[in-house]
Amino acid sequence: MSTSTRRFIFWILIVLFFIHSLLVFTIGTDEDNGKNLMTEEAQIGKLLFQKYNCTACHQLYGLGGYMGPDLTNMISSPGKGEIYARTLLQTGTQRMPNFHLTEEEINSMVAYLKYVDKTGISPVKKFKINFDGTISQK
Repeated sequence: MSTSTRRFIFWILIVLFFIHSLLVFTIGTDEDNGKNLMTEEAQIGKLLFQKYNCTACHQLYGLGGYMGPDLTNMISSPGKGEIYARTLLQTGTQRMPNFHLTEEEINSMVAYLKYVDKTGISPVKKFKINFDGTISQK
């Protein structure tokens, strides 16, 4: 293969690389990954979720604490749902404290949980909590 042919192939590959990079970084960013589903009320719920440090005990999308259950698909889980979530937020449980949330705060938290439910799936994993606070999968 001659030197001019090699240079030609080299420059064609460089041009194709830049075209491909341009397409990847522009066309791929137009997708809506559920961001438009988050209403203003759900955004307030997200801030409340952070304010009350819910991820210290609960998980979203499989990330967070292990004291409480994963809340990613709580709204659509059989036997649970919006009424179940509202009840827990109003009263708390033996492990979860009652944060004395107002009705507006509860509505916002439920809106956020609905958003999380629509935008992700997190299968519930079975973990064993060890005496030293670490976890291991069953």
